[in-house]
Amino acid sequence: MISKCANPACTAHFLYLHEGKLFRVFRNSEDSETPEMGVDPTVRKRARRVEFFWLCSGCCDRMTIKYEKGEGVVVRPLKMALRAAS
Repeated sequence: MISKCANPACTAHFLYLHEGKLFRVFRNSEDSETPEMGVDPTVRKRARRVEFFWLCSGCCDRMTIKYEKGEGVVVRPLKMALRAAS
């Protein structure tokens, strides 16, 4: 459940879909380094799951959400070229 902005430094609360930007991230269970609740490690085919993250309207102008192997989902600043194009 999304309750606040994915930017750890931001305290904005999620209220409406039209405010900010919603991100959908597909992850395989083997992407996680730690064991997950409800996942049988003996099963070869791993489940694919969807996670949602939200950046408030103030943060989505300056940041984006990325999946980085080994780190997971992280908030990163937008590139300067992307900001200039918008």
